[in-house]
Amino acid sequence: MSNVLVVAELLEGAARKTTLSAITAAKQIAKQSGGSFDILAIGEGAEGAAKELAGYGAGKVLTAEIPGGYTCEGYAPTVAEVGKGYGAIVATASSFGKDLLPSVAAKLDAGVASEVTRVNDDGSFTRPMYAGNVIGTLTVDTDVKVVTVRQTDFEAAEPSGGDSSVESVSVTKGDLAGRVEVLGVEVVKSERPELTEADIVVSGGRAFKSAENFTNILEPLVDAFGAAMGASRAACDAGYVSPEAQVGQTGKVVAPKLYVAIGISGAIQHLAGMKGSKTIVAINKDKEAPIAQVADYFLVADLFDVVPKFTEAVKKVKAAG
Repeated sequence: MSNVLVVAELLEGAARKTTLSAITAAKQIAKQSGGSFDILAIGEGAEGAAKELAGYGAGKVLTAEIPGGYTCEGYAPTVAEVGKGYGAIVATASSFGKDLLPSVAAKLDAGVASEVTRVNDDGSFTRPMYAGNVIGTLTVDTDVKVVTVRQTDFEAAEPSGGDSSVESVSVTKGDLAGRVEVLGVEVVKSERPELTEADIVVSGGRAFKSAENFTNILEPLVDAFGAAMGASRAACDAGYVSPEAQVGQTGKVVAPKLYVAIGISGAIQHLAGMKGSKTIVAINKDKEAPIAQVADYFLVADLFDVVPKFTEAVKKVKAAG
């Protein structure tokens, strides 16, 4: 029997929704081993976040209050020290998890299963490889397993009605912690849904040709849907939109109920980040565009002609409903 430790991701003193997917995965891993799971809330505001996390059925919620903002060098020693007593350490494969957990694994000499999409009954893990062209199954044979899971493949855990005990743990300071200083954190505020959590995502590609066209043509459609706005890497690299909006292998992985791709050809790296969407609608004037292979609905048209009409149609439906 071995227990599982979930490393909670905090923002402004509260647990991010990404943590709830890690809790779901931890429950599955713990069930296989006959153990339970605990949660580690680490960072500034950890004690406040612990009160919220106490309602998700953990054996206990541990807190490590570290002021000054997140750094891998500042967090990894504490996570590794706490994690020594567990059979698995789990976090979501967000920017936070991808940055922190490999360092934790190195400190523990532990094997890693990254970007996991499924926990199998035999204790193995399933994950995509080669930009999603291959689905692999792997096992981790070290005493401690370090696992990052894709948020899009694990449902957010629901509160269980329990009230876990909350305990503080000592902060372990590593040799590198003092060499890194957080000068400030700029949080991008938006009235639109978070890209990785939205039910609808509308994305644009390089075919929009300019940042102005993104603003004047794509954004009205995004707002008509009440959607999150995404973009291809080419559009981000061209400066049409912030890198925060990038969807794909090197961007954010999304799996909304509806994904609308406009002016995106569908390079393999982009498909890796969105082909898990429930329904995919694509608009492209090239009928041979690769994205047609994964789209449920594919419209061959010039985006400059059709998107304004699409926007008006969505507004009418919303107004009538």
